[in-house]
Amino acid sequence: MNRKPKVSKENLQTAKRLLKYVTGTYKVRFVIVFICILLSSIASISVSLSLKFLIDDFISPLIGQKDPNFAELYRALAVLGSIFLMGVIATFTYTRLMVYIGQGVLKKVRDDMFEHMQTLPIRYFDQNTNGSIMSLYTNDTDTLRQMISQSIPQALMSFFTIIVTFIAMLVLSPLLTLLAVAVIGILILVTKAIGGNSGKYFVRQQVALADVTGFVEERMNGQRVVKVFNHERKSEEEFDALNEALFESAANANKYANIMGPVIGNIGNLQFVLTAVLGGTLSVMGVGGITLGVMASYLQFTKSFTQPFMQVAQQFNSIVMALAGAERIFALIDETPEADEGTVTLVNATKDDNGILHECKERTGIWAWKQTASDGTASYTELTGDVRFKDVTFGYNPDKIILKDISLFAKPGQKLAFVGSTGAGKTTITNLINRFYDIQNGEIRYDGIDITKIKKDDLRRSLGIVLQDTHLFTGTIKDNIRYGNLDATDEQIYNAAKLAHADQFINMLPHGYDTLLSGDGEELSQGQRQLISIARAAVADPPVLILDEATSSIDTRTESIVQKGMDNLMKGRTVFVIAHRLSTIRNSNAIIVLDHGQIIERGDHEDLIAQKGTYYQLYTGKLELS
Repeated sequence: MNRKPKVSKENLQTAKRLLKYVTGTYKVRFVIVFICILLSSIASISVSLSLKFLIDDFISPLIGQKDPNFAELYRALAVLGSIFLMGVIATFTYTRLMVYIGQGVLKKVRDDMFEHMQTLPIRYFDQNTNGSIMSLYTNDTDTLRQMISQSIPQALMSFFTIIVTFIAMLVLSPLLTLLAVAVIGILILVTKAIGGNSGKYFVRQQVALADVTGFVEERMNGQRVVKVFNHERKSEEEFDALNEALFESAANANKYANIMGPVIGNIGNLQFVLTAVLGGTLSVMGVGGITLGVMASYLQFTKSFTQPFMQVAQQFNSIVMALAGAERIFALIDETPEADEGTVTLVNATKDDNGILHECKERTGIWAWKQTASDGTASYTELTGDVRFKDVTFGYNPDKIILKDISLFAKPGQKLAFVGSTGAGKTTITNLINRFYDIQNGEIRYDGIDITKIKKDDLRRSLGIVLQDTHLFTGTIKDNIRYGNLDATDEQIYNAAKLAHADQFINMLPHGYDTLLSGDGEELSQGQRQLISIARAAVADPPVLILDEATSSIDTRTESIVQKGMDNLMKGRTVFVIAHRLSTIRNSNAIIVLDHGQIIERGDHEDLIAQKGTYYQLYTGKLELS
């Protein structure tokens, strides 16, 4: 996420891609904007160019007349007024349209980002901080808004103004325009030199801003930890370092940006003086047909000629910032989505009198794996919850193996518990069952089917997971429980809450199940949040459950109550349990003891106690889990 965008060919490709968002979504509107900007530019130049004709053709002939006729002058002024009005209307039109286009493009970009983000593997979110990802939706998209709604039209306006002004100056006086060409060369060199340095630092500013945003977001979420360990001063030092980097890049960026205007302005003033001196000399000498009207118009053009260069230079910085942000946004959109080559799907099923499975639409409580052959015929395998690992080797990084040749099985309806110290591989095993990560070697079979052949959505739909770190969304308690099954009725939600023993405390809240939660359910205790999370899994009614330290945040008294509900929930299901409290897994069909990614013991509670090995030492307190 913190890669540094380059002001080079990559930026040109990014600009083209961004332009496709504009022209692809709002092609007709953008063409209208283009035409309006051109008309506005022509109207602006026409006002300056009209000085020549007004002075030479209408005002000068009237000087000295006893009875001047102003009719022609009024008509000329009326035409000029009409052109000026056209310019005002064109400016108003393209300004309004660009606001609409800008917001519309941002909506499309955010939609594409969020839609693609849903397809990314868990690995991506493990490798990037929440703050840096959030920065894409806030800081980087805001730079796009400024560029699309302000910088692009301003840059187009300046470009057209430069072209039209140059043509008008060339028509008025080719000789004086030679001086303008020399000044243009100087302006281009100055803009390139100063603008290049400014753009470089603006790119760094965007990266530094993402770092600061990510750090602040992380420290806000972990403020309690910071205070518990008295790390306030350390956090301040770390923030100061990141903020200093942001200050340096922002100060340098704006330093170059701010000197651009005065430098170009002074070059313009110098051109104005030189043009006046040269034009006056040529006029007195009678060279080049330079009249009073020509001088008035030309000097007006000279005065305004440097303005577009200044505007382009100013917008250049915004454009560079936006392209830096766009490159980071496109980096997210271009991230490789989670691969899914699975073809086996999960369907609702019924059994006839002969025990043959038949697919159906309504939920019956019976699930089946549907496998479609090449000839289109379908076969069904009942989902019973038989999960088997065979010689599984896995590491989050290829050079750091976590699990080493793991083989285990959980028969339908069995409760399998994992015990071991932190880092032994307990949670990793459950991450492999739902394919958050894919194994390097070996195979995992689910009801006899290789899980790589099962579509990930269907695989995960068959699993209910209760994690140690609960997450509740902004919404009512009812909505949070229903998250486990969006089609669940209110009655099913109430039953799930009762099963998890969450019903009692929910009914004691002022608004019961309609109590609005926010901030990850900060209004509730950690234990209450965990109970809602368990109810969420209960309403999903999955055939396989994964409980990762599910009762770790619940006090001992509450745990005994919840355990009864959990026992009811686990009946008839295959259950994988990770627990530090060994009292909660005594009734497991099998307990697997892990150490450094290897299985060192397996058996039920009585068997392992009889062996007097590691589990026995853990259970009797002679050895503690680290």
